[in-house]
Amino acid sequence: MAAAAAAGGEEEWKLPPHPKIPKGKKVTIIILDGWGENIPDRFNAIAVAETPAMDHLKTTAPERWRLLKAHGPAVGLPTEDDMGNSEVGHNALGAGRIFKQGAALVDTAIETGLIYEGEGFKYLKEAQPNGTLHLLGLLSDGGVHSRYNQLQALLKGCADQGFKKIRVHVLTDGRDVREGSSLDYVTTLEHDLEELRKRGVDAQIASGGGRMAVTMDRYENDWGVVKRGWDAQVLGEAPHQFKSCLEALKTLKENDPKLNDQYYPPFVIVDDEGKPVGPIVDGDALITFNFRADRMVMAAKAFEFEDFDKFDRVRVPKIKYVGMLEYDAEIKLPKHYLVAPPHIGETSGEYLVHNGVRTFACSETVKFGHVTFVWNGNRSGQFSETLEEYVEIPSDQGISFNVKPEMKAIAIAEKACEALHSGKWDQVRVNLPNGDMVGHTGDLDATIVGCTVVDKAIQLMLEATEKVGGIFLITADHGNAEDMVKRNSKTGEPVKDKKGKYQILTAHTCAPVPIAIGGPGLLKGAQFRTDLPTAGLANVAATFINLLGFEAPKDYEPSLIEVVE
Repeated sequence: MAAAAAAGGEEEWKLPPHPKIPKGKKVTIIILDGWGENIPDRFNAIAVAETPAMDHLKTTAPERWRLLKAHGPAVGLPTEDDMGNSEVGHNALGAGRIFKQGAALVDTAIETGLIYEGEGFKYLKEAQPNGTLHLLGLLSDGGVHSRYNQLQALLKGCADQGFKKIRVHVLTDGRDVREGSSLDYVTTLEHDLEELRKRGVDAQIASGGGRMAVTMDRYENDWGVVKRGWDAQVLGEAPHQFKSCLEALKTLKENDPKLNDQYYPPFVIVDDEGKPVGPIVDGDALITFNFRADRMVMAAKAFEFEDFDKFDRVRVPKIKYVGMLEYDAEIKLPKHYLVAPPHIGETSGEYLVHNGVRTFACSETVKFGHVTFVWNGNRSGQFSETLEEYVEIPSDQGISFNVKPEMKAIAIAEKACEALHSGKWDQVRVNLPNGDMVGHTGDLDATIVGCTVVDKAIQLMLEATEKVGGIFLITADHGNAEDMVKRNSKTGEPVKDKKGKYQILTAHTCAPVPIAIGGPGLLKGAQFRTDLPTAGLANVAATFINLLGFEAPKDYEPSLIEVVE
């Protein structure tokens, strides 16, 4: 059906009515970001938090509550060890099918050598023989935005392809991997660069900074983050200068013991004369090696757009710039990339528009793009300005999420309630970010507060759904807040550091996520099927399409619900 819809006319988009579930009921879709299911111990912020709304759903109607896979192959990632993330999760939720995603695509391109044969790499090589090759991205094995083995392979491969001068611009993690591990990654990177130097390649680290302070902002929340990266990477200017990256990381943490890897301020590596060793200049080439799109789009705009006006770039080098993937297919950004991304078309949003379903979508800035752009298959804008309304609530700026863990959950819920009561919308879709964004700070107490307020927001939306006689569907995109301590891989016991303190886990997890359905508009016989034990997030789209009274496209993953007579 989907392939036919892409090729055919309007009739090809039409979905048949569901044989048992009538149309006309309002459907509320609530995405809990970073909300998994795990051992209910004291490191499980969700279990510790006061969550009466979710507890009630879990315990009173078990036939309408179950768990879904939200990691690994279930969301298009290579292995069961690959944790899920918001991007692949919302792709699966909105598209109803499983697409091979970033890390898997890049792995295949590197393993086959095709990454060096495409138009992107050919464009990059136009900077030879005199241009410096710069590699900019997240130094991490988290597998969410990047993986170190891919950078490692790129360094070697680019040297094999004839690049004689290479500079790496490091963004430290501490979010998808253990806090404090950046020293280990930089040590490994320095070893790999030394091996390249033995081959006659001038290879060095040129600049650095933490991912939440430098370059990797998203959804135009704070252009100051991107500017700090630009100043260090392009202009060679930063508040801190060091002779090596290891010296930078150690000294900055000695000066501020509370400093987290995520928030390292920008720094530049300089030579013996105090000059930066690798600013990006005319004639150079640049790869942003993150495969995940959302936190690379803003930087890509700064490097690509001639009419860029978000901050004063001072100097705009004429370079050959490529992304690891195309980060925004709608606006073709960047123009050149090493690995072609999956084409995700015929998404649920597009089908619903063609079938006259009116949709309201809302979140705050830090997740707004996930419930719109990513949900729609990495497509900017609306499918219909008359049948859809997207509302973005500005996120708080200039503070860490654990300082105000309530975030905008209640404001999002209130907007959803207004939308339901207005009668204008058939589907109301929201994302509540707290479990993910506060969970990433590693602050357990703050995350508990964040989960508590999420449950209050859920209750508000459940009450509104009740009043309009609607149906609700609550699920999550990946795990995070349900386990906030590093554990022994064999015993599962929490791990302590040398000082006897528990090692906090800020990363996503491979835990399953819940899904619950209910509301007065749900048929009494509707319940979850029992013959889909390994179902994942991609099964959700067919499910809510059914709840809206339609049969899902035939190539979608099967619906989770059945109606028992």
